[in-house]
Amino acid sequence: MQTGQATPKNIDEYIAGFSPEVQAILEKIRLTIRKAAPDAKEKISYQMPTFTLNGNLVHFASFKNHIGFYPVPSGIEKFKKELAGYASGKGSVQFPLDQPIPYGLISKIVKFRVKENLAKAKGKKRR
Repeated sequence: MQTGQATPKNIDEYIAGFSPEVQAILEKIRLTIRKAAPDAKEKISYQMPTFTLNGNLVHFASFKNHIGFYPVPSGIEKFKKELAGYASGKGSVQFPLDQPIPYGLISKIVKFRVKENLAKAKGKKRR
């Protein structure tokens, strides 16, 4: 989303705010997440595309030089070996736009987060 733009109402609006090259990457990330989490719902949260399934699953966003991917701290921790080549924080990782985006890794992380959220939801139902 370019600066000065209004907050998008949905992921389509968010993606439309970028160059065609970045739009293609964002759409492929969206499709990758959708395939890995077919029951997840889409929304905009924190002004970013967000997928939810019994709570937040993952967020992603485009910046000047990278795609930010936010699978919460457990998603980063579980895949820290695979993510070692990328700049990352407690619950985020940066995929540089001048390098191939690791869609397969994104899919694995999303599937892990789906299992995690479903297990958490089951635990809450038992109480």
